[in-house]
Amino acid sequence: MSEAPVEAPPLCVDTPEFERKTIRRVDLRLLPLLGALYAIAVIDRSNLGIARVVGMDKALGLSLGSRYSILTAIYFIPYIIFQLPSNLALRAFGVRYIVSFSVLAWGVVQFAMGFVPTWIHLAVCRALLGVFEAGVFPGLVLVITTWYKRHEVQQRLAVFYVISLVFGGFSAIIGYALSLLNGRGGIDGWAWIFIIEGIFTIAGGILTWFYFPGFPDENNFLTPRQTKLILDRIQEDRGDSEPDRITVRKFVRHLSDWKLWAYAIMYFCATVPAYAFGYFITLILRGMGWSVTASLLLVRILVFVPSSLTFALQSTPPYIVSAIWVVATSWLSDKYQQRAVFIALQTICTIIGLSLTAYVRQLGWRYGGFFFGIAGSAGCIAGLLAYSSNNITSHSKRAVTTAVLVSFGGIGGIFAPSVFRQVDFPRYLPGMFTTIICQVVLLVVLAITTLYFWTQNQKARRGEVILEGQPGFLYTY
Repeated sequence: MSEAPVEAPPLCVDTPEFERKTIRRVDLRLLPLLGALYAIAVIDRSNLGIARVVGMDKALGLSLGSRYSILTAIYFIPYIIFQLPSNLALRAFGVRYIVSFSVLAWGVVQFAMGFVPTWIHLAVCRALLGVFEAGVFPGLVLVITTWYKRHEVQQRLAVFYVISLVFGGFSAIIGYALSLLNGRGGIDGWAWIFIIEGIFTIAGGILTWFYFPGFPDENNFLTPRQTKLILDRIQEDRGDSEPDRITVRKFVRHLSDWKLWAYAIMYFCATVPAYAFGYFITLILRGMGWSVTASLLLVRILVFVPSSLTFALQSTPPYIVSAIWVVATSWLSDKYQQRAVFIALQTICTIIGLSLTAYVRQLGWRYGGFFFGIAGSAGCIAGLLAYSSNNITSHSKRAVTTAVLVSFGGIGGIFAPSVFRQVDFPRYLPGMFTTIICQVVLLVVLAITTLYFWTQNQKARRGEVILEGQPGFLYTY
């Protein structure tokens, strides 16, 4: 009697449940770690204002001339210069190696800032901080955008960005707490801020070495089947699941695309208020009449609002509200597959916030402006990162565009302290007005790109053009 034929095993079919579990696994591996890394970067670069308020100003004479503005701006010069080379090197040398080395290196510099004897030495450390932080943010954004479909990416970028936003909101409290170590070991309180935060950054660099996820095609935490699912989803969505080799011709072609520079201008405009609030919120609060401790913590400050109610405020609420706002609007943007409408909404919120803080006399309304301004600018940054990444194909163009975009954000970091001048303290009206004008420019450029995308999509549907060299590709707006 012949043996019964052995049945072939069933084909491995990816179910919706398998897909959800895979995406959840990717989320848990990427977003907390990458968000924490950027949070460390935000805290390390923005603690200058906190240290100044708690004693560094007097110790190093930062109020003389333009010293403080120089210190805030000098960070961004190497930060801008090294963005593009760093992003292009991610594939060549390995994203895990570059990111972990960068985090370790800037942690050492941050630690050293606690021992500087003069403001010149501090300026050198700030410049080195810019060198080592240059490739981190665009590299992290690039990694995130390679893992997800176009209408899944903004909520992930929002979570990533919000983690840094929340930690950034607590940076004033953290800085104030560390400054209470004043005199321990013969070290000033402001110096302890840099020393302790530098130690945590170094620890973050070590953690990055072991756990950084990398790009989808080179990851080591998914099964082969899960990796194939991720790559297939990306290929179906935009046709660039596999990396392409960067060449001089491609590099020039990418830079010659006018849309890249439109994204960059909008991103610059969005980052100016973010940096303005980040660097000058404690100084603006002091200008409203609050003490050093109150400007950092805002504990039990009486603020009279139109209803004559009194609130006990803290410095973190604007950032907490912003975090909720950014995640909610990003989720809606992905759900309804709309980018420009939500970016415009965020920009209008920013204008309202800046106007309240700059021009309204009542302290309650002026402080309320921080809520609108910080939420709007943060939401706009997340939206623009998604808007630009959604309308790009190929890894090489994604690397170039992300680096140029974030470089223009660095220019915003130079621009903000240059228009928020010491001579304009306490209200900084010229800086506030200039920042509002930037938001108007953002709206105009957004309208131009959106109209262009709409017209090009109509042509593509009629078969008249192929967009981004990818048949079937349509712009998202």
